[in-house]
Amino acid sequence: MGATSRVAAGRDPGVWTVPNVITVLRFLLIGPICWMIVTGTAAGTWTPVVLLAVWSSTDWVDGLLARMLDQRSRFGEIMDPLADRLGITAILVSLGVAGVVQWWWLVAIVAVDALVIVFAHRAARDGSLHVSWTGKTRTAVLMTAIVLLVLGVSVWPAVLGWAQGLMVAGVVLHVIAGAGYIVNAQRKRPASDGGVEATTGATDGAEPHARVTGASGFER
Repeated sequence: MGATSRVAAGRDPGVWTVPNVITVLRFLLIGPICWMIVTGTAAGTWTPVVLLAVWSSTDWVDGLLARMLDQRSRFGEIMDPLADRLGITAILVSLGVAGVVQWWWLVAIVAVDALVIVFAHRAARDGSLHVSWTGKTRTAVLMTAIVLLVLGVSVWPAVLGWAQGLMVAGVVLHVIAGAGYIVNAQRKRPASDGGVEATTGATDGAEPHARVTGASGFER
């Protein structure tokens, strides 16, 4: 049974679970990373790189523990992808303030995310929209670029040029992936609407189909 099914059935484990505590700690790591980048204190120290590595790796850890401990919750469904998005956006803003990245990169990412939320959130919520290969590649490229950018402003300045080029590639993939999600969501929309009507107003005696909602839909 999925996390949403348990929530609907009244078996949500609540907020204070091991995976959710790790998710909250991920939020707390974002501030020090951004502060060190903006103030210039990241130069010459591995601290922001280590914090970023912990922030990135714990995204995988909290999801694994949620499944292993059977502690998937509605709070985790919402906050885990929010920690990803907030972290990526905040770190990129900090790098923009430090003059390391172009502001249009951030504008493009935020604009695409906003459009996907507006036009594809329903399909993601009801489980009919799944992560694409382009989306997975986009995430890997963006995360690698961010890690290299932080390395560049801290202990390895020579990598900045490569990191910026990789960042541009990630932004392009982000636009392509976002457009793909929106197009797929619009194609699935009539089927989803029909499914809702069949579930709520079926008169032919057919068994209604259960809805399955993914934890983060198209985000991963």
